[in-house]
Amino acid sequence: MNENVRLTAWVRGRVQGVGFRWWTRARALEIGGLAGYTSNLEDGRVQVVAEGPRDRCELLLEKLRTEGTPGRVDGVADLWGEPRGGYDGFAIR
Repeated sequence: MNENVRLTAWVRGRVQGVGFRWWTRARALEIGGLAGYTSNLEDGRVQVVAEGPRDRCELLLEKLRTEGTPGRVDGVADLWGEPRGGYDGFAIR
């Protein structure tokens, strides 16, 4: 069963000021069926929150961890949970 989930990912490396949030939003829209946002954090990381079917969230997480992202990704921490809703599409904050 492919239940809806909430993925929160924190991406560290050189990921601010390089178009990483725009790239992440584009990947989420390509995958489809995801709602949430991506935002810069004060400590230099980018946070990604995505809700939708588990397999689509897993695909987004895989894309965050692969080569070809803008900048340089040194690591991605992830946390899975229940969806909370309230998102209209996939936003950049």
